[in-house]
Amino acid sequence: MNAQPANSEAVDPFVGYRPLPKTYDEVFDTEGRVHPSVSPVFERLRGIGRAEYRRLQRLADDAFLRGGVTFSVYGEDGGNPDRIFPFDLMPRVVTRAEWEQVESGLIQRIAALNLFLGDVYGEQRILKEGIVPREMVESSRAFMPSLMGVRPPGGIYVHIAGIDLIRDTDGRFLVLEDNIRTPSGVSYVLENRMVMRRVMPELANARVAPVDDYPRKLREALASVAPCGGRDGHAVVLTPGPFNSAYFEHSFLARRMGCELVRGSDLFVERDRVYACTTRGPQRVDVIYRRIDDEFLDPESLRSDSALGVPGLMRAYAAGEVALVNAVGNGVADDKGIYPYVPDMVRFYLDQEPILPQVPTYVCQRDEDLRYVLDHLDELVIKAVGEAGGYGMLVGPRACREEIETFRERLAADPRNYIAQPLVQLSSCPTWTDQGLAPRRVDLRPYVITGEESWVLPGGLTRVALVEGSYVVNSSQGGGSKDTWILEEEA
Repeated sequence: MNAQPANSEAVDPFVGYRPLPKTYDEVFDTEGRVHPSVSPVFERLRGIGRAEYRRLQRLADDAFLRGGVTFSVYGEDGGNPDRIFPFDLMPRVVTRAEWEQVESGLIQRIAALNLFLGDVYGEQRILKEGIVPREMVESSRAFMPSLMGVRPPGGIYVHIAGIDLIRDTDGRFLVLEDNIRTPSGVSYVLENRMVMRRVMPELANARVAPVDDYPRKLREALASVAPCGGRDGHAVVLTPGPFNSAYFEHSFLARRMGCELVRGSDLFVERDRVYACTTRGPQRVDVIYRRIDDEFLDPESLRSDSALGVPGLMRAYAAGEVALVNAVGNGVADDKGIYPYVPDMVRFYLDQEPILPQVPTYVCQRDEDLRYVLDHLDELVIKAVGEAGGYGMLVGPRACREEIETFRERLAADPRNYIAQPLVQLSSCPTWTDQGLAPRRVDLRPYVITGEESWVLPGGLTRVALVEGSYVVNSSQGGGSKDTWILEEEA
């Protein structure tokens, strides 16, 4: 692109921007021209000089600071683990045509995953027919045989999903990962939009699909699975407490939905029914939106040392007297070792071809796959099936010899615990840095709510790798976020 002029503080902030090689840039083509589909938005952004852009970014940062929009990272030092969530003011724009395909693909995928969970904890047809290997399911740490035959209220397992998507070098959206246990991050989507409206109101409100419906849609989904069968069911948000990394989100969503935020000590079970302790006496609880992992939910039947859960909760759940959102045992379906079989689930349960493709994956438990992976460790991304947040991962092309050999030993010792994928060149977006706008890699986590039907939040959480050259977008690994704009109309 053009060289940067001397008075660059007052001109086009994109001057000097150069897309990454061999990477799909979501704003510029290889010749440095703005993609026609997003040009109406970015041509308007060109009019904001660098100095003004810096000022607006400071205003956005101050808004997050005043609002206490934080996440926590533990174990780095003895100081305060809470951090302001990094936010980049330059929006990510997706056209309506692109989004409609993503939306249809997500609804299809969630339908298949929900049917899979009902089957795995029921008749197990997909295992009997060998579509998904039985040993992959039964060896999953998240599989809970004690739930066989237990059907959640409404028959819904996946009430809330956060499906991680990436774009490849052709700009296609691919599914990278399923999150259907206790997916987090949606509060940042709502806060990002709120801040954008304050800082760039003329842009954030123009032809961009709104995201404000999420709390209402979630509240309706909770009501739809209440065992009492009516919309007056009492729902609460169960949190581990203020030391949890996502506590800001727990309190945010409870407040926006008009639900009580409770801890395990606020609830008790009597005659297989759950009650909340209130100043007016015990109150029946019908639905628990739980932000606590499975193993900590009930010290009576799960982890006996858990101080976070509610004794007897699993008895009440098995008796159908309370709905848990999401359902217990969902982890077997978003185990990374099960991920390669999701397209087969779509074909098996829905008799359809998957709308959204996913990343080719080697299952290290297969002898043939393991041999290939061990011979190509320096070319692949290795992931531990039970880890998240960018942990337990080897990026072979960027790893040193010592790291590769360490993972070679781990794979040989416990192949079931790992999958491998080719390194996908994640798409990039213009992102503000100390030197001005520069390309940084991004992914996208859309959120799907399922009650009486499925609804996809327009956009989702765009996570951005703020570190130059990084492929890891997780906030715990130095990532930030952007506001995601779904254009209401085509340009």
